[in-house]
Amino acid sequence: LDVASVKGGPRRELEALGLDLAAYIGTHPMAGKESSGPLAATADLFEGRPWVLTPMPGTDTEVLNLALELVALCRAVPVVMDADAHDRAVALVSHTPQLISSMVAARLQDADEAAVRLCGQGIRDVTRIAASDPRMWVEILTANPGPVADVLAGVAADLGETVEALRALQSADEAKRRGGTEGIEDVLRRGNAGRVRVPGKHGAAPASYETVAVLISDRPGELARIFADAGSAGVNIEDVRIEHATGQEAGLVQLMVEPAAAPVLSAALRERGWSIRR
Repeated sequence: LDVASVKGGPRRELEALGLDLAAYIGTHPMAGKESSGPLAATADLFEGRPWVLTPMPGTDTEVLNLALELVALCRAVPVVMDADAHDRAVALVSHTPQLISSMVAARLQDADEAAVRLCGQGIRDVTRIAASDPRMWVEILTANPGPVADVLAGVAADLGETVEALRALQSADEAKRRGGTEGIEDVLRRGNAGRVRVPGKHGAAPASYETVAVLISDRPGELARIFADAGSAGVNIEDVRIEHATGQEAGLVQLMVEPAAAPVLSAALRERGWSIRR
């Protein structure tokens, strides 16, 4: 059993060696973050996350069952795929996003300090995984270059068309400006459509949540107090984001809840002295 991020290459290398592969199965737990190593480990790292298994026709049934048992012990969700289909999939949902994140973050390297100080949650979200280990990603991308290049070619086409649309918006020609607006709107709408397909909590269909924004000070225990107050109000927090205020020891906590629960949570937190922001 292996847990490498790419499956087709290792399988072909083993086949070329003429080994008996009945006792081998490729796997890939789709979990982790931008940091790695034992200090980044967590007990619930694999919980609810897809764990891909890529058995071959000759894989022994007992080997597959043992792999499934391991996945179950880690509380992950088994997904059986063909090795090459897996590599095309991770090129789209993992490897290309890593490169795009790194490319956006690279724009900041030589940017003016005044511009960098304006960084908000949007740039933090986009560049979070750019903190990943370059050496590890060089190995991954070296093992899956073709599928990643195919996805990037599509991104490059969109980038080229978007650049042309933005240039058209600078034109004095009304027809060109109109075409530029349509081009920008097209890529944004396609982005909306793609984002809707990203699975939501626990891999379920994506849900729409209301956001209750709460101003907090940068003191120990503030988050725990908010969660406790939300629990006392009988409201389940579906997701949470924190945006720190630039140059201040304060931040904005965005609590995502079911739409019907938003006014209940807002009222309950106000009663307990929290400052709610719209």
